[in-house]
Amino acid sequence: MSDTPRRAASRRRSSPAAPMGQARYRVMLGLVLIGLALLAGRIVDLNVFDRTFLQGQGDARTLRVDPIPAHRGMITDRHGEPLAISTPVVTLWANPQDLPDDGIQRLRLAQALGQDPDALNARIERYADHEFMYLQRRMTPVAAQEVLDLHIPGVHKRAEYKRYYPAGEVDAQLIGVTNIDDHGQEGLELAYQSYLSGEPGQRRVLKDRRGRLVRDLEVLKEAEPGGDLTLALDQRLQYMAYRELKSAVEENDADGGVLVTLDARTGEVLAMANQPSYNPNNRAGLDPSGLRNRAIVDVFEPGSVMKPLAMSALLETGKFPPDTVVDTSPGWMVIDGYTIKDVINHGKLTLAGILEHSSNIGMSKLTLQLDEPVVPQRYRALGFDSAPGTGFPGEASGEVPSPRVWSSSQWAALSYGYGLSVSALQLASAYTAIANHGERLPPSLLRLNRPPAGEPVIDPDVADRVLDMMDQVVEPDTASRRAEVPGYTVAGKTGTVRKSGDGGYEKNAYRALFVGIAPVSDPRLITVVMIDHPRGDSYYGGSVAAPVFSRVTGKALRILDVPPDNLGDDS
Repeated sequence: MSDTPRRAASRRRSSPAAPMGQARYRVMLGLVLIGLALLAGRIVDLNVFDRTFLQGQGDARTLRVDPIPAHRGMITDRHGEPLAISTPVVTLWANPQDLPDDGIQRLRLAQALGQDPDALNARIERYADHEFMYLQRRMTPVAAQEVLDLHIPGVHKRAEYKRYYPAGEVDAQLIGVTNIDDHGQEGLELAYQSYLSGEPGQRRVLKDRRGRLVRDLEVLKEAEPGGDLTLALDQRLQYMAYRELKSAVEENDADGGVLVTLDARTGEVLAMANQPSYNPNNRAGLDPSGLRNRAIVDVFEPGSVMKPLAMSALLETGKFPPDTVVDTSPGWMVIDGYTIKDVINHGKLTLAGILEHSSNIGMSKLTLQLDEPVVPQRYRALGFDSAPGTGFPGEASGEVPSPRVWSSSQWAALSYGYGLSVSALQLASAYTAIANHGERLPPSLLRLNRPPAGEPVIDPDVADRVLDMMDQVVEPDTASRRAEVPGYTVAGKTGTVRKSGDGGYEKNAYRALFVGIAPVSDPRLITVVMIDHPRGDSYYGGSVAAPVFSRVTGKALRILDVPPDNLGDDS
């Protein structure tokens, strides 16, 4: 009985607490429900009202548009032989902010790249505030994979292409080179940059916050490969021409030389060799002057190789019949205070004899009988004093003087090839008029589908007559006999030109030249050879340049399967 009042009293004391506990429960429940409602509202807000904004922010951090490199077009010779091709390579780059600070990992990276560890660390520190730096450009895929297999954070790869030149130094100046970004810098690589390069594509990719590729999403634009370029060059002839020119330069201890061979029927450049040359696949320590295509961009005084062209102008005046004889005695003459002379006194010479003996006196006396500057006019008509129009970067125009008043010495000098400047390509192109009955053909570095229309610049009968004169120049008993080609008739002209310096013409510096056409019965090849400053036993065109012409032309005619036209004289 005594416990009953205590329990009753206890119930009376605890009864007010029950409503209070229930109130707290309801408050907590309400707060939870409000929180859930706010969370649900925020979720709705983020996924409905702010969806576009948030998706854009996320894409900005993960979606990227990467370029797809375009494959650069191939350069080939006329038969499809590759002269310049692009091969796949890998470029490694890094985000310096993601690269590890650990010295061991950086050492491993430097060793895998083949770089000096201190130099690599210095570069990383220099780019510490950037998000991009190159580690190594244009590596082989195998070498690049060895670096990637180290799994060093921050190291990434990019697909690129590297230009490779199978012929190396043989046609380096003509083909040219590209830079490390595969953009043309010299030669035909530069001239046809937009055609060869193509158009890069684009792809959308998903990357993580460290820039690592997670997934390819889509191709936005396919890469358009560059076009292929087919040259007029015949690589068989080019190899042979380069070898003979290099040998002649070395044998004569010369400063250099050029050789140009044209197809006499089309004007196409079948061979164009330069000395000295360089290896476009390894340009370490390259002398920039070696990049120059001297056959197109350099000019020089041509000397006596211009005499047949000048003779064509003189003959066209009609003042010099076939039986004209010129007395060149005593072998020298003074005009306007300048002394003009021949090597020896040749006495009386026919017109053909003037070319055969390369008489400066004979050419001068013929020219000074005229009242009009027909020789410089003929030179301009043959393409001198204007660019050849090949599209090659920096092609030379040369120069033919045009003074208001011509002096007698200027007229005379032009007739034997002094006082003007020409390139080797211009010279070869001018002789297409002699080989094609008076029609000059424009030179072409690209293969032509059909022969171009010739430009009539010389009377056909006169052109044929000059060709016959040049045929007599290359005979067994002449100074040009070393230009003979067994089995074929050859028309040619030598030239030995004194080089000019700051103080005028130098006493012991010459250029040796030879221009030839073969075979005479049906001209197929025109070749110009120039050896710059030969220091050997001789410096004359007939002994230095003519043998190069003979070897190159003889082999070229056989390679092209041109029928011999002089078997009876071939012993």
